[in-house]
Amino acid sequence: MSQKVLRFAVILAGCGNKDGAEIHESVLTLLSIDRAGHQYQCFAPDVPQARVLNFLTNAEMSEKRNVLLEAARIARSKIKPLSDFHQEDFDILVMPGGNGVAYNLCTFALDGDRMAVLAEVESAVRAMHKAGKPIGALCISPVIIAHVLKQVSVTFGKDEKINAMFQKSGTKTVNTDARGIVVDQKNKIVTTPCYMLDARISEISEGIEKLIQQLIKMVDGA
Repeated sequence: MSQKVLRFAVILAGCGNKDGAEIHESVLTLLSIDRAGHQYQCFAPDVPQARVLNFLTNAEMSEKRNVLLEAARIARSKIKPLSDFHQEDFDILVMPGGNGVAYNLCTFALDGDRMAVLAEVESAVRAMHKAGKPIGALCISPVIIAHVLKQVSVTFGKDEKINAMFQKSGTKTVNTDARGIVVDQKNKIVTTPCYMLDARISEISEGIEKLIQQLIKMVDGA
């Protein structure tokens, strides 16, 4: 384990798996970072939420919400707008999943492989990658990595439809279960499928723990 206290930037996509950041994945990410003895700073884009759902009925609601304000619920108010992110302040970038990633951070849910990525999100990914710093992506978040960086190795669990979409642009997709991780050592990218699969929270926790530990090792050059 690194003797240096590492700084993780964690990008959240709102609050709640149906229209924001997946809460289990987000909290388990923060817990794994803290347990390893490192620090994190949460970020979210200060933009309108693409849609708001009733979590009991799945019906779309007419009310308007803000991605940063919703994500602040998970971060216990300790969060910054993504516009304040500077790669030189951080060692590692992590993006938990949730449908908010596919609606709020990019347009994958609507446009598939023709998606657009929010400029601030793309800038953060490119800056960390260019600096040779590790990036972790959970659940559906690897679509952003695959779209922005193209020739990388990631996992979408066992979703062959999504695999096929991104294989066309040079992404290598590797199927794994919720306890597993896929490591792209060359590009310093680690992914795990989480709730892309019908998984138990204990399985999700194991996959996230492995992802965080692998990201730490990458900083050490292992």
